[in-house]
Amino acid sequence: MRVIASSLRKGNILDLDGQLYVVLNAESFHPGKGTPTTQVDMRRISDGVKTQQRYKTTEQVERATVEEREHQFLYQDGDGFHFMNMENYDQLTMQSDVIGDQAAYLHPEMKVMLSMHEGTPISIVLPQKVVLEVTETEPTTKGQTASSSYKPAVLSNGVRTAVPPFITTGTRIVVMTADGSYVERAKE
Repeated sequence: MRVIASSLRKGNILDLDGQLYVVLNAESFHPGKGTPTTQVDMRRISDGVKTQQRYKTTEQVERATVEEREHQFLYQDGDGFHFMNMENYDQLTMQSDVIGDQAAYLHPEMKVMLSMHEGTPISIVLPQKVVLEVTETEPTTKGQTASSSYKPAVLSNGVRTAVPPFITTGTRIVVMTADGSYVERAKE
């Protein structure tokens, strides 16, 4: 399917010269003079090589046909990350280089969306938010106000983030999977 370059978004899969690429970032530039362009940062799925490409915003690029299917994360071992299709209970394995930094947020029985191209899993979409426990943080210093200051914390998955001063060790919080940022205290 051909689309114009300015419509590309993070996570789109492109087919360039028979190779599949996942879009990491797409930014459009509209200079005062000259032709508007779109710069696309992407990673080749087959070997993980990152590349940049600049297109005129109206230039056509080939988007690969990808179907998204809900899967449940089962476990991780030496072979990779194992997922199960919730409709037919088929299991598949994804390598750690495809999952990347998102692996820290995976936990057993988590529902995720896997992008499939011709039966091969090529990318993963996690839920936007997850609940994690704070395992380590500094004690609150008297006089800190909750409105402006954040303190460092380590979460149960090993990710470092910044939390408000009222959060203590053992508190369960909601974080964004995109960047690990604090959202709110968990309601459970």
